[in-house]
Amino acid sequence: MLAIKLRKIGKKHQASFRIVVAEKRSKLQGRYVEDLGWMNPRAEEGVEINKERAIYWIEQGAQPTDTVYNLLVSKGVVTGAKRPVHGKKKVEKAK
Repeated sequence: MLAIKLRKIGKKHQASFRIVVAEKRSKLQGRYVEDLGWMNPRAEEGVEINKERAIYWIEQGAQPTDTVYNLLVSKGVVTGAKRPVHGKKKVEKAK
């Protein structure tokens, strides 16, 4: 199964990411099928995505990860609500 996910590049403490289509269970630095764009969290305009190719891969069945899905929503490639990425807070049971 293919996934659209982030691939970390860059130096220590200066990470930037490539948005790639790869096998869901592949290693972080493993092979990928296609490079769709990049994300630099330290830059103002820190995301660039090839919209046509992203739509093509989603139509072919590639599932974006939660973070990539939120990037696609913010760039207008996909419509819908953003997905929560961080874990839920634990709720204490009432005694």
